[in-house]
Amino acid sequence: MTSSFSRRSFLGLTGAAGLTAALAACGGGTKIGSGSSAPASAAPTFSGGEYTGPKVTLDYWNGFTGGDGPHMRAMVEAFNKEFSGRIEVRNVTRRWEDLYPAMPTAISAGKGPDVAVIHNDWIGTFAARQTLIPLDDVVGALELTEADFIPAVWNAGVFDGKRYSVPLDVHSLGDYWNRKHLEKIGLTEAPADKDSYEKALAGLRDAGIATPFWMPNKWPAHLMFMSLLWQHGGELYSEDGAKALWGSDQGAQALGWMVEQIDKGYSPAKVAIDTQYAAFKNDKVSFTWDGIWQINDLKTNAKSLEWGLSPVPNIGGTPAVWSASHNFVLTSQAGKDPNKVQAAKFFIDSMSRQSTEWAKAGMIPARNSARQDPAVADLPQVGMAKDVGIFHFLPALPGVGDVQSKALELAVAKAVLKEASPAEALKEGVATADKLLADNKRKYGR
Repeated sequence: MTSSFSRRSFLGLTGAAGLTAALAACGGGTKIGSGSSAPASAAPTFSGGEYTGPKVTLDYWNGFTGGDGPHMRAMVEAFNKEFSGRIEVRNVTRRWEDLYPAMPTAISAGKGPDVAVIHNDWIGTFAARQTLIPLDDVVGALELTEADFIPAVWNAGVFDGKRYSVPLDVHSLGDYWNRKHLEKIGLTEAPADKDSYEKALAGLRDAGIATPFWMPNKWPAHLMFMSLLWQHGGELYSEDGAKALWGSDQGAQALGWMVEQIDKGYSPAKVAIDTQYAAFKNDKVSFTWDGIWQINDLKTNAKSLEWGLSPVPNIGGTPAVWSASHNFVLTSQAGKDPNKVQAAKFFIDSMSRQSTEWAKAGMIPARNSARQDPAVADLPQVGMAKDVGIFHFLPALPGVGDVQSKALELAVAKAVLKEASPAEALKEGVATADKLLADNKRKYGR
């Protein structure tokens, strides 16, 4: 997932009409949850310890098709070697945009995964459909608590008062910067606050960098907006999931700052998708905000570029950044076989404990103990977690991705493209979002 295309495509998936139709079709009725293949209470309780039942084969689905794939394969191979004769895990890798729509149908037919990795913003959708089985007994037996993890990612796995996931990592936006460009203005690292950041941009332009900070209107513009919204003290959605709140004054301030970078000439107008990242790799841009999954891509494909990585600067007054997480989940397909349930839960815990190895894929380990391991302490992304309070996640609302792509993302793009003022674009987007949220409440019965 080192390419921005693959990351962009999975985050925009829920907005695709075909995927929405596929999920609805699997539900068998107006309420998607009514079409579940097995009740969540059907799974036997996990008591901890190693798996001692007869040999089982687990189908494990994930979307690690990019530079993170070899690291996950190594983790699975190590598990299979250690527990050979008891558990065999078949690693099934599919692109995220294929995996998500395929899962419900395949599970209903008994041909899907027993265990999978999904992103936190899908937990609510699949849990509402009863495609997943709660994992409260796993964390209880293993005595896992919020204290073992980054708090925000731990809480992101809870839906309707039940835990449906064990988090593997955190991945967030970061501020990538060109070391040689900053040296031109006497800086050795990226500024961390609004005044210093804006002063640096002005200095870079005076130093001959014509457009030092390109502002995209699509990927990852909506992630930038959400980070700035939270920094200004705003929220995305009401607690009951009935209303979009990002059309607030805080939202207008956040989006206004993004548009301002174009008005001041720090960014060209109408930046085409991915060109801001390509320009950074080609030594033309001083700053670019992108995901930490780009770390390995820069190491491999931009070897001549001298770059650094810092947390997204605090523009709004409160440090905050958009974040997401890969999460292990247990499916209702496995729930039909008590032995598979036990083996899958044992596998999930074992893999979670290997998150030190997973950090080499460019991710921030969710477990505190893994981040404190000296083997990963010097990795650039681990330094991003010095203040774990900065990480913010989408709420576990069923169908939230649909709202994001059909309303929020379009509103951000409209403002950045100068088709409407930030306040006007957000107002129009919120009206669409509220309709989608109401539809989702009817669709998912939540």
